[in-house]
Amino acid sequence: MKKIFLKLMLLPAMVLPLLFTSCSDDNDSNPTLDLSHVADGFVLNTPAYAEKNTYDLASANNLTLSCTQPNYGGIPYVVRYYVQVALDQKFLTDTTTTHKELSTSYTTAKMAVDAAELNSTLVDMFQAANPDTSVPETMPVYVRLRAVIDGTLDPYLGQSYSNIITLPSVKATYKAPDAKYPENLFVVGSSIQEAWSSWKPVAPVYGMAGNYYTMVYVPDGGTFKWGTYENDWRGFSRLAAVNDNAGAEISEDGDGNLKVAHGGWFVLHFVGEMSADKKNINYTLNVYPGAAYIIGAAAGGNWDDASAAWAMTAPADQTGEWVSPAFGGDGELRAYIKIPGLDWWRTEFTIFKGNCFWRNLNIVDSWTEAGDGYSVTCAAGKKLYVNFDKNTAEVK
Repeated sequence: MKKIFLKLMLLPAMVLPLLFTSCSDDNDSNPTLDLSHVADGFVLNTPAYAEKNTYDLASANNLTLSCTQPNYGGIPYVVRYYVQVALDQKFLTDTTTTHKELSTSYTTAKMAVDAAELNSTLVDMFQAANPDTSVPETMPVYVRLRAVIDGTLDPYLGQSYSNIITLPSVKATYKAPDAKYPENLFVVGSSIQEAWSSWKPVAPVYGMAGNYYTMVYVPDGGTFKWGTYENDWRGFSRLAAVNDNAGAEISEDGDGNLKVAHGGWFVLHFVGEMSADKKNINYTLNVYPGAAYIIGAAAGGNWDDASAAWAMTAPADQTGEWVSPAFGGDGELRAYIKIPGLDWWRTEFTIFKGNCFWRNLNIVDSWTEAGDGYSVTCAAGKKLYVNFDKNTAEVK
């Protein structure tokens, strides 16, 4: 037994020298990162058909480029390639010449460069350099690659540049971005807040993209403009149609404004229609007599839409307040501006920090679902007061 135990004890001692020898040999043969050649660059190949063909980027999916891998000591590291482009021929001899690097990068030496990204980049570069000139039918483009070793903490490790190639004929086409419905529209005018200075927001109709509404007072002969943002200054001619359902007799004055012949309180309902190619939005204005109501608990439990018994009374002009009937019961305030043909809750509002807050969320039961401070409690006998010119409100 002692002899067997001795042999087992000696075994690790015999193996350890062999293991250390093996590790030493392995270290001697391990490849070492060699960065001494990065300044030599690497080869970006000119596409075979570049000389006699036009690259129509708007019609293509991609542009294929290929290159050799940078020399990092003969080791096939994973390399990330970035495409850089220039429009000025000086880039061939002076790489500080204006150029841009595409945001998409690649990890293979044969890369399908996104044609749409390249197209938009070239258009942006040309327009920046030539703000008053249209993008030419075709133009030469100068291309090189920047390479780095991928997957390291140093984003510039092994940075190397290729030669610059010329694509003699590239067609880059300006493509207008898809139109988007704005968050709000705006109105400005002779009797809206600070005359011709304040741009009053026009709230979106809840759940109906492209629909917007507001309440305004315009006197006889009063005028106003509208816009998709402040200082947009759109007038009568920028509307596809004006549907006057209030007898206002709206026309265009000499300054392009919308002019109201017969004044009063009006609900302005803008409806935007997206073009088939999604590049433009055409707006129609529907004009209705001004009307606002309370409903639900404050209306004595009456949930009938546009009940005459619970209509708010309009003031003489924009300086006054709309006043509701005395509340018929206790509970939560529910109030709205009325647009004929639309559900009342799409144009509902509450009071938040003294201002009208237009509904912009799905409410199952109560404004408490919007968060603290949005639900207003009513007591029988009190009333709702609203200044629709300034969009302020209170219950008292």
